[in-house]
Amino acid sequence: MADTDLLVILGPTASGKTKLAVQVARQLQGEIISVDSRQVYRGMDIGTGKDLDEYTVDGEPVPYHLINVVDAGEDYHIYRFQQDVQQALDDIRQRGKRPILCGGTGLYLEAILNRHAFTAIPIDQALRDSLSLLSDDALLARFHQSSSAYSAVADTSTRKRLIRAIEINQYLTRHPDTPLLNQKPEPAETPAVFGIDLPVDVRRARITRRLHERLQSGMIEEVEQLLASGIPAGKLIFYGLEYKFITQYLAGELDYETMSVRLETAIHQFAKRQMTFFRKMERDGLRIQWLDGLLPLSELVRSITSAA
Repeated sequence: MADTDLLVILGPTASGKTKLAVQVARQLQGEIISVDSRQVYRGMDIGTGKDLDEYTVDGEPVPYHLINVVDAGEDYHIYRFQQDVQQALDDIRQRGKRPILCGGTGLYLEAILNRHAFTAIPIDQALRDSLSLLSDDALLARFHQSSSAYSAVADTSTRKRLIRAIEINQYLTRHPDTPLLNQKPEPAETPAVFGIDLPVDVRRARITRRLHERLQSGMIEEVEQLLASGIPAGKLIFYGLEYKFITQYLAGELDYETMSVRLETAIHQFAKRQMTFFRKMERDGLRIQWLDGLLPLSELVRSITSAA
Protein backbone atom coordinates (compact mmCIF):
# COMPACT_ATOMS: atom_id res chain seq x y z
CA MET A 1 0.00 0.00 0.00
CA ALA A 2 1.42 3.39 -1.00
CA ASP A 3 1.70 6.35 1.38
CA THR A 4 -0.62 8.35 -0.89
CA ASP A 5 -3.56 7.62 -3.14
CA LEU A 6 -1.47 8.26 -6.27
CA LEU A 7 -1.02 5.46 -8.80
CA VAL A 8 1.48 5.45 -11.67
CA ILE A 9 1.27 3.18 -14.71
CA LEU A 10 4.26 3.48 -17.02
CA GLY A 11 5.74 1.60 -19.93
CA PRO A 12 7.33 2.01 -23.33
CA THR A 13 5.40 2.99 -26.43
CA ALA A 14 2.95 0.34 -27.70
CA SER A 15 2.90 -1.49 -24.36
CA GLY A 16 -0.83 -1.01 -23.79
CA LYS A 17 -0.51 1.24 -20.75
CA THR A 18 -3.41 3.55 -21.66
CA LYS A 19 -5.90 0.70 -22.04
CA LEU A 20 -4.73 -0.75 -18.72
CA ALA A 21 -4.90 2.59 -16.91
CA VAL A 22 -8.43 3.22 -18.16
CA GLN A 23 -9.64 -0.15 -16.88
CA VAL A 24 -7.97 0.45 -13.51
CA ALA A 25 -9.45 3.94 -13.29
CA ARG A 26 -12.90 2.56 -14.02
CA GLN A 27 -12.66 0.11 -11.12
CA LEU A 28 -11.07 2.50 -8.63
CA GLN A 29 -13.18 5.57 -9.40
CA GLY A 30 -10.07 7.20 -10.81
CA GLU A 31 -9.11 9.82 -13.34
CA ILE A 32 -6.10 9.70 -15.60
CA ILE A 33 -3.36 12.32 -15.87
CA SER A 34 -1.47 11.80 -19.11
CA VAL A 35 2.33 11.92 -18.81
CA ASP A 36 3.23 12.40 -22.44
CA SER A 37 5.27 15.36 -23.66
CA ARG A 38 3.45 15.49 -27.02
CA GLN A 39 -0.15 14.58 -26.20
CA VAL A 40 -0.54 18.02 -24.62
CA TYR A 41 -0.73 19.49 -28.15
CA ARG A 42 -4.01 19.93 -29.98
CA GLY A 43 -4.02 18.64 -33.52
CA MET A 44 -1.25 16.13 -32.89
CA ASP A 45 -3.50 13.12 -32.47
CA ILE A 46 -2.54 10.13 -34.57
CA GLY A 47 1.20 10.72 -34.36
CA THR A 48 1.14 10.93 -30.56
CA GLY A 49 -1.22 7.97 -30.16
CA LYS A 50 -3.89 9.71 -28.12
CA ASP A 51 -6.41 6.98 -28.90
CA LEU A 52 -9.14 8.92 -27.11
CA ASP A 53 -11.68 6.20 -27.90
CA GLU A 54 -9.89 4.03 -25.32
CA TYR A 55 -11.05 6.33 -22.52
CA THR A 56 -14.51 4.78 -22.57
CA VAL A 57 -15.49 1.56 -20.76
CA ASP A 58 -18.91 -0.01 -21.27
CA GLY A 59 -20.17 3.25 -22.70
CA GLU A 60 -18.98 5.28 -19.73
CA PRO A 61 -16.20 7.89 -20.21
CA VAL A 62 -13.15 7.83 -17.94
CA PRO A 63 -11.98 11.42 -17.29
CA TYR A 64 -8.49 12.37 -18.44
CA HIS A 65 -6.24 15.40 -17.96
CA LEU A 66 -3.30 17.07 -19.77
CA ILE A 67 -4.33 15.98 -23.24
CA ASN A 68 -5.06 18.77 -25.77
CA VAL A 69 -4.14 21.61 -23.42
CA VAL A 70 -2.09 23.81 -25.79
CA ASP A 71 -2.06 24.43 -29.54
CA ALA A 72 0.55 22.64 -31.62
CA GLY A 73 3.46 24.97 -32.20
CA GLU A 74 3.33 26.52 -28.73
CA ASP A 75 6.07 25.97 -26.18
CA TYR A 76 5.32 23.57 -23.36
CA HIS A 77 8.02 22.66 -20.85
CA ILE A 78 8.52 20.50 -17.79
CA TYR A 79 8.02 23.29 -15.28
CA ARG A 80 4.60 24.08 -16.73
CA PHE A 81 3.83 20.35 -16.74
CA GLN A 82 4.66 20.15 -13.02
CA GLN A 83 2.29 23.02 -12.31
CA ASP A 84 -0.48 21.55 -14.47
CA VAL A 85 -0.14 18.14 -12.82
CA GLN A 86 -0.40 19.65 -9.35
CA GLN A 87 -3.53 21.52 -10.38
CA ALA A 88 -5.02 18.31 -11.80
CA LEU A 89 -4.11 16.35 -8.65
CA ASP A 90 -5.79 18.94 -6.44
CA ASP A 91 -8.89 18.96 -8.63
CA ILE A 92 -9.21 15.17 -8.75
CA ARG A 93 -8.72 14.75 -5.02
CA GLN A 94 -11.15 17.51 -4.12
CA ARG A 95 -13.82 15.56 -5.96
CA GLY A 96 -12.94 12.37 -4.07
CA LYS A 97 -11.48 10.56 -7.08
CA ARG A 98 -8.26 8.57 -7.47
CA PRO A 99 -5.47 10.18 -9.54
CA ILE A 100 -3.61 7.87 -11.92
CA LEU A 101 -0.52 9.06 -13.79
CA CYS A 102 -0.15 7.19 -17.06
CA GLY A 103 2.54 7.62 -19.67
CA GLY A 104 5.97 6.91 -20.99
CA THR A 105 7.81 10.25 -20.92
CA GLY A 106 10.37 9.35 -18.25
CA LEU A 107 11.66 12.88 -17.81
CA TYR A 108 8.15 14.15 -17.07
CA LEU A 109 7.47 11.28 -14.67
CA GLU A 110 10.71 11.96 -12.87
CA ALA A 111 9.90 15.66 -12.68
CA ILE A 112 6.69 14.83 -10.81
CA LEU A 113 8.07 12.12 -8.56
CA ASN A 114 11.32 13.95 -7.71
CA ARG A 115 10.35 17.58 -8.43
CA HIS A 116 13.73 18.66 -9.71
CA ALA A 117 14.43 22.34 -9.11
CA PHE A 118 16.16 22.74 -12.48
CA THR A 119 12.84 22.53 -14.33
CA ALA A 120 12.09 26.13 -13.30
CA ILE A 121 14.93 27.53 -15.43
CA PRO A 122 13.39 29.63 -18.22
CA ILE A 123 13.44 28.87 -21.93
CA ASP A 124 15.95 30.73 -24.09
CA GLN A 125 14.30 30.67 -27.51
CA ALA A 126 17.16 32.47 -29.28
CA LEU A 127 19.60 29.85 -27.98
CA ARG A 128 17.29 27.03 -29.01
CA ASP A 129 16.99 28.46 -32.51
CA SER A 130 20.77 28.59 -32.89
CA LEU A 131 21.26 25.11 -31.45
CA SER A 132 18.65 23.65 -33.81
CA LEU A 133 21.07 24.29 -36.67
CA LEU A 134 23.76 22.05 -35.16
CA SER A 135 24.25 18.34 -35.71
CA ASP A 136 23.78 15.89 -32.83
CA ASP A 137 27.56 15.47 -32.48
CA ALA A 138 28.06 19.24 -32.40
CA LEU A 139 25.35 19.57 -29.73
CA LEU A 140 27.02 16.95 -27.57
CA ALA A 141 30.36 18.72 -27.90
CA ARG A 142 28.66 21.99 -26.96
CA PHE A 143 27.15 20.33 -23.88
CA HIS A 144 30.57 19.14 -22.69
CA GLN A 145 32.09 22.58 -23.23
CA SER A 146 29.98 24.22 -20.52
CA SER A 147 29.49 22.24 -17.33
CA SER A 148 27.50 23.11 -14.23
CA ALA A 149 25.95 21.44 -11.22
CA TYR A 150 23.31 20.13 -13.59
CA SER A 151 25.73 18.24 -15.87
CA ALA A 152 25.99 15.19 -13.64
CA VAL A 153 22.23 14.57 -13.67
CA ALA A 154 21.36 15.88 -17.14
CA ASP A 155 19.44 13.63 -19.51
CA THR A 156 20.90 13.89 -23.02
CA SER A 157 19.24 10.80 -24.49
CA THR A 158 17.37 12.70 -27.23
CA ARG A 159 18.13 15.77 -29.31
CA LYS A 160 15.36 17.75 -27.60
CA ARG A 161 16.67 16.91 -24.12
CA LEU A 162 20.26 17.61 -25.16
CA ILE A 163 19.25 21.11 -26.27
CA ARG A 164 17.45 21.64 -22.96
CA ALA A 165 20.54 20.44 -21.06
CA ILE A 166 22.72 22.97 -22.88
CA GLU A 167 20.14 25.65 -22.13
CA ILE A 168 20.18 24.84 -18.39
CA ASN A 169 23.97 24.63 -18.29
CA GLN A 170 24.33 28.03 -19.96
CA TYR A 171 21.81 29.62 -17.59
CA LEU A 172 23.56 28.23 -14.51
CA THR A 173 26.95 29.33 -15.85
CA ARG A 174 25.67 32.89 -16.34
CA HIS A 175 23.80 32.88 -13.02
CA PRO A 176 26.08 31.03 -10.58
CA ASP A 177 24.26 32.47 -7.57
CA THR A 178 20.87 31.13 -8.58
CA PRO A 179 19.07 29.67 -5.54
CA LEU A 180 18.27 26.57 -7.57
CA LEU A 181 21.84 25.34 -7.17
CA ASN A 182 21.44 25.04 -3.43
CA GLN A 183 17.78 24.15 -3.34
CA LYS A 184 16.89 20.62 -2.28
CA PRO A 185 14.08 18.94 -4.19
CA GLU A 186 10.70 19.18 -2.51
CA PRO A 187 9.43 15.99 -0.90
CA ALA A 188 7.80 13.98 -3.65
CA GLU A 189 4.73 11.81 -3.49
CA THR A 190 5.26 8.14 -2.70
CA PRO A 191 2.94 6.46 -5.19
CA ALA A 192 2.37 2.87 -6.14
CA VAL A 193 4.25 2.54 -9.45
CA PHE A 194 3.49 -0.23 -11.93
CA GLY A 195 5.40 -0.83 -15.15
CA ILE A 196 4.44 -2.91 -18.18
CA ASP A 197 7.26 -5.17 -19.31
CA LEU A 198 7.20 -6.84 -22.72
CA PRO A 199 9.69 -9.11 -24.49
CA VAL A 200 11.66 -7.04 -26.96
CA ASP A 201 10.47 -9.03 -29.97
CA VAL A 202 6.82 -8.54 -28.99
CA ARG A 203 7.34 -4.83 -28.39
CA ARG A 204 9.04 -4.43 -31.76
CA ALA A 205 6.27 -6.32 -33.57
CA ARG A 206 3.60 -4.12 -31.95
CA ILE A 207 5.48 -0.94 -32.86
CA THR A 208 5.88 -2.03 -36.49
CA ARG A 209 2.24 -3.04 -36.86
CA ARG A 210 0.93 0.11 -35.21
CA LEU A 211 3.16 2.40 -37.27
CA HIS A 212 1.97 1.02 -40.59
CA GLU A 213 -1.65 1.17 -39.44
CA ARG A 214 -1.23 4.83 -38.57
CA LEU A 215 0.54 5.66 -41.81
CA GLN A 216 -2.48 4.25 -43.65
CA SER A 217 -5.00 5.92 -41.33
CA GLY A 218 -4.31 9.61 -41.78
CA MET A 219 -1.05 10.31 -39.98
CA ILE A 220 0.56 11.81 -43.07
CA GLU A 221 -2.52 13.95 -43.68
CA GLU A 222 -2.37 15.08 -40.06
CA VAL A 223 1.14 16.44 -40.54
CA GLU A 224 0.05 18.08 -43.81
CA GLN A 225 -2.74 19.84 -41.95
CA LEU A 226 -0.39 21.05 -39.23
CA LEU A 227 1.95 22.51 -41.83
CA ALA A 228 -0.97 24.10 -43.68
CA SER A 229 -2.11 25.72 -40.41
CA GLY A 230 1.14 27.69 -40.32
CA ILE A 231 3.27 25.63 -37.95
CA PRO A 232 6.88 25.88 -39.19
CA ALA A 233 8.43 22.67 -40.47
CA GLY A 234 11.33 23.17 -38.06
CA LYS A 235 8.92 23.11 -35.13
CA LEU A 236 7.39 19.82 -36.22
CA ILE A 237 10.84 18.35 -36.77
CA PHE A 238 11.70 19.45 -33.21
CA TYR A 239 8.78 17.34 -31.92
CA GLY A 240 10.60 14.31 -33.30
CA LEU A 241 9.69 10.83 -34.48
CA GLU A 242 6.52 10.79 -36.61
CA TYR A 243 6.42 14.57 -37.05
CA LYS A 244 10.10 14.80 -37.93
CA PHE A 245 10.23 12.09 -40.58
CA ILE A 246 6.84 12.77 -42.15
CA THR A 247 7.68 16.47 -42.41
CA GLN A 248 10.91 15.55 -44.19
CA TYR A 249 8.92 13.26 -46.51
CA LEU A 250 6.41 16.00 -47.32
CA ALA A 251 9.28 18.40 -47.99
CA GLY A 252 10.69 15.98 -50.56
CA GLU A 253 13.79 15.23 -48.50
CA LEU A 254 12.89 11.53 -48.12
CA ASP A 255 10.94 9.14 -50.30
CA TYR A 256 8.10 7.18 -48.70
CA GLU A 257 10.04 3.93 -48.23
CA THR A 258 13.04 5.65 -46.68
CA MET A 259 10.80 7.69 -44.42
CA SER A 260 8.93 4.60 -43.26
CA VAL A 261 12.07 2.59 -42.55
CA ARG A 262 13.87 5.41 -40.73
CA LEU A 263 10.80 6.24 -38.68
CA GLU A 264 10.30 2.62 -37.64
CA THR A 265 13.94 2.37 -36.59
CA ALA A 266 13.69 5.62 -34.63
CA ILE A 267 10.60 4.43 -32.73
CA HIS A 268 12.31 1.16 -31.82
CA GLN A 269 15.28 3.15 -30.53
CA PHE A 270 12.94 5.45 -28.62
CA ALA A 271 11.23 2.52 -26.87
CA LYS A 272 14.63 1.16 -25.87
CA ARG A 273 15.60 4.55 -24.41
CA GLN A 274 12.33 4.65 -22.49
CA MET A 275 13.13 1.34 -20.80
CA THR A 276 16.68 2.53 -20.09
CA PHE A 277 15.28 5.65 -18.40
CA PHE A 278 12.85 3.61 -16.30
CA ARG A 279 15.73 1.41 -15.12
CA LYS A 280 17.66 4.56 -14.24
CA MET A 281 14.71 5.71 -12.14
CA GLU A 282 14.86 2.39 -10.31
CA ARG A 283 18.58 2.77 -9.65
CA ASP A 284 17.83 6.22 -8.27
CA GLY A 285 15.47 4.69 -5.73
CA LEU A 286 12.03 4.48 -7.37
CA ARG A 287 10.33 1.15 -6.75
CA ILE A 288 8.58 -0.08 -9.89
CA GLN A 289 6.42 -3.18 -9.73
CA TRP A 290 6.88 -4.73 -13.16
CA LEU A 291 3.96 -6.58 -14.70
CA ASP A 292 4.12 -9.18 -17.47
CA GLY A 293 2.63 -7.37 -20.45
CA LEU A 294 1.69 -10.70 -22.07
CA LEU A 295 -0.86 -11.48 -19.37
CA PRO A 296 -4.57 -10.92 -20.14
CA LEU A 297 -5.76 -7.39 -19.45
CA SER A 298 -8.09 -8.59 -16.69
CA GLU A 299 -5.17 -10.14 -14.80
CA LEU A 300 -3.10 -6.99 -15.10
CA VAL A 301 -6.01 -4.93 -13.77
CA ARG A 302 -6.41 -7.28 -10.79
CA SER A 303 -2.66 -7.09 -10.06
CA ILE A 304 -2.93 -3.31 -9.68
CA THR A 305 -6.30 -2.95 -7.99
CA SER A 306 -5.48 -5.60 -5.39
CA ALA A 307 -2.19 -3.88 -4.50
CA ALA A 308 -3.44 -0.32 -4.66
